[in-house]
Amino acid sequence: MKQERLTNVLALMKERHINQIIVSDPAAIFYLTGEWIHPGERLLALVIREDGKHSLVVNKMFQIKSSLGIEIIYIDDVDNGIEILANQLEAGKIGVDKTWPAKFLLGLMQQTGQPVSEFVLGSEVMDDVRAHKTEEEKELMRAASRDNDEAVGRLIKLLPQELTELEMTEKLAEIYKELGNSGMAFEPIVAYGANGADPHHETNDDRVKPGDAVILDIGGVKNDYCSDMTRTVFYKEVSDRHRDIYEIVLEANKRAIAAVKPGVKFSEIDAAARDYITEKGYGEYFTHRTGHFIGIECHEAGDVSAANDRVVEPGNIFSIEPGIYIQGDIGVRIEDLIIATEDGYENLNHYNKELMIVG
Repeated sequence: MKQERLTNVLALMKERHINQIIVSDPAAIFYLTGEWIHPGERLLALVIREDGKHSLVVNKMFQIKSSLGIEIIYIDDVDNGIEILANQLEAGKIGVDKTWPAKFLLGLMQQTGQPVSEFVLGSEVMDDVRAHKTEEEKELMRAASRDNDEAVGRLIKLLPQELTELEMTEKLAEIYKELGNSGMAFEPIVAYGANGADPHHETNDDRVKPGDAVILDIGGVKNDYCSDMTRTVFYKEVSDRHRDIYEIVLEANKRAIAAVKPGVKFSEIDAAARDYITEKGYGEYFTHRTGHFIGIECHEAGDVSAANDRVVEPGNIFSIEPGIYIQGDIGVRIEDLIIATEDGYENLNHYNKELMIVG
């Protein structure tokens, strides 16, 4: 177990009066143990108890090769895993993951002789601890983003070849492999022209045309940590109207980033971008939140949105990605990853985001 992280989890559990939590999310288990276990439909449960009697209930298919310093209880497909798990719990309040399948939770709640008196959402404990990145995690995120800066630069240089969107993503996979990334953090978005008006456009066989805005929303995975950035460039030419839209999004991105510092509400950062875009007459075309938290997973708990009045704390890492999307015409998004520092912020992305005409 990673002792410092476990200590932080136990401290937060005590503060919130939770006797024990069942951690079932593979990413959260990796965070605490350094072991990736992907159980599929099978039961997987890391039990964290305030009295220190921690245990891991895991199928025999997934043998743990390292010493975790806790009891490992192997089960197989014919065992009553829920009953075995229940025996690892003590009387009192128990937290469960928001992603734990109902078939396991309901089974535990119905277990005969079950000692638990109250079930609560426990994933908020893990989420809040994971939201404060350690110095080691910050270095891993910096390394991942350096690779992503390099990747987007290489991808942009391919535009004059007029590859299809799908061919561009195939080239991107090769780039990440060359850079030592283990894969992609998410399905990349390469969107030419009007395709970019769909924020979650599914890459297709379209080819780039002169005057197209090109959205490149990409991220890799390096040493188990994710990168994520978006750059929008123009192919061969840009109209005055599209230039204006781009400059509005760029200014919104810069204003939101400039607002980042400890104690500021995430809703205020969102407003810094959204209010400017609205002021310029495009508010209805900014159709998503300004950002999301990121780390081991590309989208972790926490966001930069009008609905989030929590305040920025040092060690938070999140995206700033305002956009304007006009159906049948154009999409523009500019995204950077930001670390909140003690007195402000650090931008993890350094690839040019001033307007570029390529080709």
